[in-house]
Amino acid sequence: MQNKMKTFGIPVAVILVALAAYFSYDSYLHVSTDNAQISAHFLMLSSRVNGTISKVFVEDHQKVKAGDILAQIDTSDYSNAKTAAVAQVTSLEARVNEARVNFKRAEELIRTQAISKERFDRASADLKDLDAKLKAANSQAEQAGLNESYTRIIAPNDGIIARKAVEPGQFVPAGQPLFGFVAENKRWVLANLKETELQDVRLGQKVKIHVDALAGQKFEGKVISIAPSTGAVFSLLPPDNATGNFTKVVQRIPVKIELENLSDKDVDALQLGLSAVISIIVH
Repeated sequence: MQNKMKTFGIPVAVILVALAAYFSYDSYLHVSTDNAQISAHFLMLSSRVNGTISKVFVEDHQKVKAGDILAQIDTSDYSNAKTAAVAQVTSLEARVNEARVNFKRAEELIRTQAISKERFDRASADLKDLDAKLKAANSQAEQAGLNESYTRIIAPNDGIIARKAVEPGQFVPAGQPLFGFVAENKRWVLANLKETELQDVRLGQKVKIHVDALAGQKFEGKVISIAPSTGAVFSLLPPDNATGNFTKVVQRIPVKIELENLSDKDVDALQLGLSAVISIIVH
């Protein structure tokens, strides 16, 4: 019986030692974590002017190209304001031209003392006043044109409408979020490593990435940045360790990993927020 246990026990012990050695060596070569998520440029698109939405051209999860119009605010008020501003500029330009002619004539007459200095000063002041008014009117006309253009909410680049939060007929104030927008051009992984794991992590190190939702697919990347602080520092309620209730907790540092050699199909599949497992090759 003892011989049988020896015969069985020795190989098991050897296997356990071999496994321990393997995992120890693997932990020396790699720093791994499953506290990682796919990230991308996520924007909340809003209008720069107030108004009533007249049309919405997109739906949730729709792909769009840079420059596509996503929604249109009623332009009536802004078009009228632009027309009035342009008319004011035209009127002032005519008055400035007339004042300039009067001033030139006054310059000639003052040399021969055909007019008083008071009349000359008045002509000069009139020209300066109208020039200032014209400059202000041009600024107003330019702003009116911009405001009219702002009635179109436009995709800043290629991407996907993650969430639509507006409907035709809705009044929207400037700055109200209308669309959640995910840029299509880039994906990366944000991994939260324990502070005890960062000793050997360096910029540029290669990374192996597995995404839970895409079983069987492997991705490659590299470390492109390491946060200058722990995640707790910028949390909504950062811990106050001076209160006397201190409990030591291992902190985590966000590490940004750029995904490399992605096809368009890969970018579509790597949705914002998906869980990932990363392994940084440190030796």
